[in-house]
Amino acid sequence: MKRVAVIGLGLIGASLCAALKKTGADVWLQGYARTESTREQALGLGLIDAACHSVDEVMQAADIVLIAVPMGQFRSVFESVYKARTGSTVVTDAGSTKHSVVKDVLSVVGSMPEWFVPGHPIAGSELSGVEAHDATLFIGHQIILTPVETTSVTAIESVEALWQDVGGTVSRMDVKRHDEVLALTSHLPHVLAFNLVHALSDDDEHLEIFRYAAGGFRDFTRIAASDPVMWRDISLANQAALLAGLDRYTERLRAMRDAIAAGDGDWLRSSFERARDARRHFSSLSDQGVQSVADTHPSIFEITAPTSGLSGRIRVPGDKSISHRAIMLGSLADGVTTVDGFLEGEDAIATVQAFREMGVAIDGPNEGRVVIQGVGRDGLKAPVGPLYMGNSGTSMRLLSGILAGQRFDTELTGDSSLSKRPMRRVADPLALLGAQIQTAADGTPPIRIRGGHTLVGCHTDLTVASAQVKSALLLAGMYAEGETSVTEPAPTRDHTERMLAGFGYPVAREGATARLQGGGRLTGCHIDVPSDISSAAFFLVAASIVPGSDVWIEHVGMNPTRIGVIEILNRMGARIEIHNAREVGGEPVADLRVQAAPLQGIDVPEALVPLAIDEFPVLFVAASLAAGETRVSGASELRVKESDRIQSMVDGLTTLGVTIEGTADGAVIQGLGANGVFQGGRVHAHEDHRIAMAFSVAGLRAETPVVVEDCANVATSFPNFVGLARQIGFPLTVSS
Repeated sequence: MKRVAVIGLGLIGASLCAALKKTGADVWLQGYARTESTREQALGLGLIDAACHSVDEVMQAADIVLIAVPMGQFRSVFESVYKARTGSTVVTDAGSTKHSVVKDVLSVVGSMPEWFVPGHPIAGSELSGVEAHDATLFIGHQIILTPVETTSVTAIESVEALWQDVGGTVSRMDVKRHDEVLALTSHLPHVLAFNLVHALSDDDEHLEIFRYAAGGFRDFTRIAASDPVMWRDISLANQAALLAGLDRYTERLRAMRDAIAAGDGDWLRSSFERARDARRHFSSLSDQGVQSVADTHPSIFEITAPTSGLSGRIRVPGDKSISHRAIMLGSLADGVTTVDGFLEGEDAIATVQAFREMGVAIDGPNEGRVVIQGVGRDGLKAPVGPLYMGNSGTSMRLLSGILAGQRFDTELTGDSSLSKRPMRRVADPLALLGAQIQTAADGTPPIRIRGGHTLVGCHTDLTVASAQVKSALLLAGMYAEGETSVTEPAPTRDHTERMLAGFGYPVAREGATARLQGGGRLTGCHIDVPSDISSAAFFLVAASIVPGSDVWIEHVGMNPTRIGVIEILNRMGARIEIHNAREVGGEPVADLRVQAAPLQGIDVPEALVPLAIDEFPVLFVAASLAAGETRVSGASELRVKESDRIQSMVDGLTTLGVTIEGTADGAVIQGLGANGVFQGGRVHAHEDHRIAMAFSVAGLRAETPVVVEDCANVATSFPNFVGLARQIGFPLTVSS
């Protein structure tokens, strides 16, 4: 039996006890609070197994100790803990600031002991005291640990396990960065809420004001009901970072006052739009906030077979690859760039937010329209902290190329999925140009880029066909001396080359090689983003496999480096017609009509694999309902996407009754035939948007419902997938 000691039985301490009790774990809980009434109340509520009367007593035989007291009490409590600690006891805390905690520990011990793990659960409410305990308080919430170099790995793992047992998501952060982030995201909002309520309460008519307060006032000022003593201690403990945040807010508030006084409606609209867009972005960042992404986006899809064929005319969102590049090049251009058809998904918004943090004024997106005030090739400014890329590998890899040529240092981070993806494939080629780039030891994010280094153009022969790596090298080449050239082993999407030319930056293309000269300039222009063929692919397959279907998909990008999915489906016998072919902003576009057809298994030509790499999850679904065998090879890139897409599809399709064998670089699929159906069941998307949507398509041909878990990240690339799917007849329901 593990013995857990909790010192401080307020909201956090009591909630941890309640949560551990709820798990049914074999844990003995001993608790201490300063007042006997609190100790007895916790014992009476069944939150603890033993109520201790001193720190010495609660420390007896404890395996792990949580100090959850107000910041002003921490030093004195820790001093008692240090004197009473024996054996291998691990100690952690729940303080809202970490610099002050480390300072107090150093003042008591003289050095940071290996058994102490500074921590901070990002969870709470305006309620306080033992009676406010909540056994679900930590589920889906961030627990930030800030260990130092001397902290024991075993101690860290023990604390991580404790918080994971009660549903917390554990991450690590530098002490200084933690206090800077929390000053802006937690401490500053509390101070502002307290101040607003205080200011209004001084008004002689404050009762009238409060009586008619609208929902916005109640929502914003709810946290002003928090414990004043606790927030006094936090404000003083994190004084420097909080003052910096107050200064930033004061400056912004003064600018807004001036705009209102001057009747400057354009400034106000632009400011409000930027705030709205940033709020949408922030709400989706499960690794940066106090709420799980599932609180914002439905995480479970359930699909049943339709009673009739799919039908209708739809236009899927703008191409994600082009949307990313439009923001990047528009930001680096001289003059204004306007974008229509921009994809308002989380991946593309992450790129928008990154450039805003580097000083670029970007209005929108508003119904797909974005206006970018370019700062020129050398006009980016150092961001105040790491640039968070969410789930977007495109943002991280392409930005690495741009940032390699800047004068300032930067760091790129991402969510839990992106943090597992390989980044040496872009870091190593960029290093050949002289870029100073560092990844984690295993080659994954975060990526740290040292600025101020001269880049020198060179030639690179890529060993893996990757448009992202090619693009990163070309973008870095703009900042390099001389010529930069890249040769691909197989064709990949050429949006970067096309768009650079559209911005007036010459790019030479000779066979498999693209080359440019460094030192050029970009000129702002208009970009009309075509619909994303990767998004259209789900409906191309859905209409092909559901009998009686007839669906039109409008304004689809038909770039020759992207239409591999159409060529593969046509080889399988799909009925896809191309109508109204035209060119928009340098990109070929067409309307597609797809009708149901019996499909045949094929050996997918390896030459087509790079042209359809993102579409293979849903192509695996098509192959599963084809007659005969389908073989895919040369697709090892699928192993290192948002998930291991080969294994994810093998596991899910096996659950649905398909005979499928995964290989190192593809799969062998035994199709069920034109009249076959999946057996239905529960499958996992592994937080991968394309896996989630692929299995949603599979559910259309299942004898019982298909339930797809972990679908929250669909919003990263296709925010209105559910609505469009229902529009043409998907029987699809969503739940959290």
